[in-house]
Amino acid sequence: MPIYEYVCSDCKQKFELLKPMSQAGEGVPCPRCGGKAGRVLSRFCSCSDDSLDFPGYGGGSSCGSCSTDSCSSC
Repeated sequence: MPIYEYVCSDCKQKFELLKPMSQAGEGVPCPRCGGKAGRVLSRFCSCSDDSLDFPGYGGGSSCGSCSTDSCSSC
């Protein structure tokens, strides 16, 4: 079962729930205030062994905006 993110329309509390995909679109009660919470689009990170160039994973580039060691935008 995937983890989905929800935000309460009343108190703006953001929380996660583990739910079956068939129930992902259903509204859920907020754990803080009991108001109705709706699902929001989650951000995620995807990488392979060749693209480990972001902080904390070593390797890669010194440039923050591309995958080279130096460029005109750095």
